[in-house]
Amino acid sequence: MHSFRSHTCADLRKTQVGDIVRLSGWVHRVRDHGGVLFIDLRDHYGVTQVLADPDSPVFNEVEKVRSEWVIRIDGKVLARDESLVNDKLPTGEIEVFIQDMEVLGAADELPLMVFGDQEYPEETRLKYRYLDLRREKMQENMKLRSDVVASMRKRMWARDFREYQTPIITASSPEGARDFLVPSRLHPGKFYALPQAPQQFKQLLMVSGFDKYFQIAPCFRDEDPRSDRSPTDFYQLDMEMSFVEQQDVFDTVGPVLQGVFEEFAGARKVDAYADWPLISYRDSALWYGTDKPDLRNPIKMQDVSEHFRGSGFAIFAKLLETEGNEVRAIPAPKGGSRKFCDRMNSFAQKEGLPGMGYIFWRDGDDGMEAAGPLAKNIGPERTEAIRQQLGLGVGDAAFFLGGKPKSFQRVAGLARDVIWAETPKDPEDETWRARFAFAWIVDFPIFEQDEESGEIDFEHNPFSMPQGGMEALEGDPLAVLGYQYDLACNGAEILSGAIRNHKLEIMFKAFEIAGYGEDEVRRRFGGMVNAFHFGAPPHGGCAAGIDRIVMLLAEEENIREVMLFPMTQRAEDLMMGAPSVPDNAQLRDLHLRVIEPEA
Repeated sequence: MHSFRSHTCADLRKTQVGDIVRLSGWVHRVRDHGGVLFIDLRDHYGVTQVLADPDSPVFNEVEKVRSEWVIRIDGKVLARDESLVNDKLPTGEIEVFIQDMEVLGAADELPLMVFGDQEYPEETRLKYRYLDLRREKMQENMKLRSDVVASMRKRMWARDFREYQTPIITASSPEGARDFLVPSRLHPGKFYALPQAPQQFKQLLMVSGFDKYFQIAPCFRDEDPRSDRSPTDFYQLDMEMSFVEQQDVFDTVGPVLQGVFEEFAGARKVDAYADWPLISYRDSALWYGTDKPDLRNPIKMQDVSEHFRGSGFAIFAKLLETEGNEVRAIPAPKGGSRKFCDRMNSFAQKEGLPGMGYIFWRDGDDGMEAAGPLAKNIGPERTEAIRQQLGLGVGDAAFFLGGKPKSFQRVAGLARDVIWAETPKDPEDETWRARFAFAWIVDFPIFEQDEESGEIDFEHNPFSMPQGGMEALEGDPLAVLGYQYDLACNGAEILSGAIRNHKLEIMFKAFEIAGYGEDEVRRRFGGMVNAFHFGAPPHGGCAAGIDRIVMLLAEEENIREVMLFPMTQRAEDLMMGAPSVPDNAQLRDLHLRVIEPEA
């Protein structure tokens, strides 16, 4: 017999009753039923109930074991009494009577319990991550992550892509976040960088003639943490293709992601790729207040500026005298009560805005009537025009925000989600929750203007091909759109990509508009610029965030729940003690001196 096990803790069935078996695993739980000791023995694959009574030759040793000890047992498979069958376990029809036992690894008193669903502080969970990962939910999350990655690989190979590995140590290349720098021992004063993404390398692969590339790529960015973003590193499904247009990329990666979601969605509905809408960046901002909308929420905001221009509501009327200001409305079906309206107004104030105006419609003596301060100020004709534009009726409401859209857009988007979450729904129709709803966000502006300085800079990816090419760059920079796209799912951005700017003259012109001379472009991106002198094909691609995709599939709110060894919010590894202080010998080797920050 094998030294440690003849079966896993998920293998045994009623057909093996009478067999002598060997199992190894962790003591998940111990129960004493009147002198009979029952142990739930757990390994990576499942749980088997084992037991010992005073007739067992090792009963005294079994009495000593505690939670999370690692043990090996030999024993005889018994059938459980029908009344004691556990239908929740694959092994629930049998149990194993212990005839021999060996303690393979005893455990000290545990800082957190593996059995059960107790909540523990984040610091405790991350310091003892190896214990946290033993918990059933975490085991399932990590298995899901592994299976998702395997599915992605299989589907990409099926589409004639090959996987290539790009360097981890490279040159610094600003791509929207701070680099992690690595000092060079052989070149004092110089630094490598960990790649924020394989962006330049995958484009160089296209120049090298490889046509289709993908990689499960580690990426490193020194970023401020959020619940859906790691402060240090993450993984993405990275891909690039030659001789393609935007739709070709969609038609390649869209079915891959649809297939992955369908494979792991369980009973949840996955929108078919053919039904994923294309929404312009500007429309997404207007309708949803974000470029990563949750389309399970059907509420669309609208521009209602014309109904307030020159109206009796002085605040909005005055705002609209300034170019660039707008008034937007958030429809609130079934939100037509003063109590709900006051609550939403308080929500806006908590988010840093003065408040939100509102109108709600109710039954009156002469039929439907509009109520609220705004309705009184702008009069019945304008109020009725707003109601008709928004498609509202009795029992509904609308909320209003005004000013420069960027000043209130984020709060408007949050308010839209709160309104949808709090308004009544058909209790028998919960399908909207159990659904993955996707949308392509397209037509991103390439440039933006600083309101104070008036200077033009890149708003989004500077390497995107501008729509209209060089001709577009000769006009108003703020009107230039790029062949850049994101994929949103249930309020999360899960993919970003672009058709690349592979023509040097267009690239230099785009950077010139943003204030970067040709010399600086060559200095920063010399490898790619040099390669483009020797025949660069049209190419494009994207990267899908594996961590966020698994987070959605696992129905987790925090990305740390789907990462094996994440950092804390302060980018610290409490388990391994990182970041750590280097010793003087290490610093001398690297020709570095640490300057302590001023108090």
